Amino acid sequence: MEDTFLTLKTSSEGLYKEKGSKFLAFAYPVQDEEEIKERLEALKKKYYDARHHCYAYMLGREQSQFRANDDGEPNHSAGDPILGQIRSHELSDVLIVIIRYFGGTKLGVGGLITAYKTAAAEAIAANEIITAVVTKKVRFHFDYLDMNDVMRLIKDYDLEIIKQDFDNTCSITLRIREKHWEEVTGRLEEIPSFKKID
Repeated sequence: MEDTFLTLKTSSEGLYKEKGSKFLAFAYPVQDEEEIKERLEALKKKYYDARHHCYAYMLGREQSQFRANDDGEPNHSAGDPILGQIRSHELSDVLIVIIRYFGGTKLGVGGLITAYKTAAAEAIAANEIITAVVTKKVRFHFDYLDMNDVMRLIKDYDLEIIKQDFDNTCSITLRIREKHWEEVTGRLEEIPSFKKID
């Protein structure tokens, strides 16, 4: 199974104006729902005077976790067009929030769909789409004597060290590419002092 997916490299912004209404778009790469909540709260605080904070997100390589929110706009006129842009670019682990300042003229459902879709597309266009790798984390203890074996394994598989602590016993947290998971954990288990931490 392919262990890569497309996502956004960094945060970006877009802007769409229509009949006095302003649609501020913000796109973010995100890891989980906790981070999504934090992003939404920060934007709500900053743009507290805006009428609508509509958003959509997609999580997971299989794009199985997603949500679209119209935040008071007519049903399916805001969240769905934003989600549609995430889908059409085949992105995941992405949040797009569009904040609307009402300009006094109603746009109608068709106008709103166009506005939210365009603003979302602008935020994506201002970003860079990258290929991300699905990874898993492992945390374990080992003895100093086995340090060379652990370091060799990290070098062989180009593993990312998330956290390390070399005190009385050594502990380390690694990020392992999913397709190497079985192989790497198998080799780790061969190290005499290896002890997994849950």
